[in-house]
Amino acid sequence: MSNVYLITGASSDVGIALIRRVLQPEDVVIAQGAGDLSGLAQLCQDYPGQIRTYDVDLTDEAATELFIRDVAANYPLPTHIVHLPALRVINTKFKNFDEERFDKDLSVQVRSAVKICKTFVPKMAKAKRGRVLFMLTSYLLGMPPKNTAAYVMAKSTLQGLAKSLAADYAGTGVTVNCVMPSMMETKFLADTSDLIVQASAEANPMGRNARVSDVVPAMAFLLGEEAGFITGVTLPITGGSAL
Repeated sequence: MSNVYLITGASSDVGIALIRRVLQPEDVVIAQGAGDLSGLAQLCQDYPGQIRTYDVDLTDEAATELFIRDVAANYPLPTHIVHLPALRVINTKFKNFDEERFDKDLSVQVRSAVKICKTFVPKMAKAKRGRVLFMLTSYLLGMPPKNTAAYVMAKSTLQGLAKSLAADYAGTGVTVNCVMPSMMETKFLADTSDLIVQASAEANPMGRNARVSDVVPAMAFLLGEEAGFITGVTLPITGGSAL
């Protein structure tokens, strides 16, 4: 049975690796990025006709709604929704909290997820088949690092959405889960101090930060048929740092 993957943040390191992991010959990926689709170019060459790219700024409400309407009108119903995007973490004291940037991150992480799920999840439930997966952070486990209020609040809201959707659609054939990795060394850390990255690695029981190759297999499992009895789960992928 073929799959239709709707992946937001698909041009990220995780998105690209996930597509390579799960894509089968009859599948289609609807891949959203924002101004950074060059990373998907090789995928489009390797899987001709299977990757449909969209350059969409999720902070733009009109553009986001147009994207969702276009997907709904021109493709089969998604069988899998994977929501990855977030603005990069900026470590800053709370007294300097940037409310305008926080509002943009809410649009990228939460409002877009609500609009996508509102459009497609009820139809997935009617079809009795679907997987929804959100990207969270181990910052939600225990005490978060200092100076990350905006990022933690946005991810906490996204986790609340996931839990609510899991409760609402349990028993319909649609599962809703999250992965919660510790710090991953990807291009997402471009604005994070090298000292913070190094300190995170040294504090981890395994002596390193997470890699994309640590996280993607767990995501693929939760998106697979074998995970049909798993919903409402947030899976920590932390190398033991969240015991």
